[in-house]
Amino acid sequence: MAALDSMDVSILRELLTRPRAGMREFARTLGIARGTVHTRMSRLERLGVITDYAPRISPAQLGFPILAFVHLHLAQGQLARVTRALVLVDEVLEAHTTAGEGDVLCRVAARDTEHVEEIIQRFLQLPGVVRCRTEIVLSERLPSRITSLLSLVAQDLASNDTKAAPQGPDAPLS
Repeated sequence: MAALDSMDVSILRELLTRPRAGMREFARTLGIARGTVHTRMSRLERLGVITDYAPRISPAQLGFPILAFVHLHLAQGQLARVTRALVLVDEVLEAHTTAGEGDVLCRVAARDTEHVEEIIQRFLQLPGVVRCRTEIVLSERLPSRITSLLSLVAQDLASNDTKAAPQGPDAPLS
């Protein structure tokens, strides 16, 4: 885990809230030098905190309104082989190795339910896939988010600052 401070959290919030604003605008809003913003963002990239600057694009507006989660059950020792094959299935938006039901969970975009069925049939033809279990999304209740985690990080930082403050009769007055 990367060690963040309150300035890092502020920069990340700005980036998430106003992704099209530039470093000059972030610096003006945060009241810090543009070079500081640039240095901090470069560090956050190196640490893997900032992983991408791509816009969020709606699969539905591209003609893929159906979202499904497909659990793949794999034969023993086939994870690497199946993962390499999943890269070639364009409709797979992401895939995660899981514990519990299934071995790999894929988020899939499709044109319609028939298209979902075609994708499932392609999965079942992949060497190493034993069976699939599919859940079709009816509606999105909470979009993908990260700002709520930044709030938790900020709370943790504030809590650590409070704990680190000197206590007792010799402590400076606020």
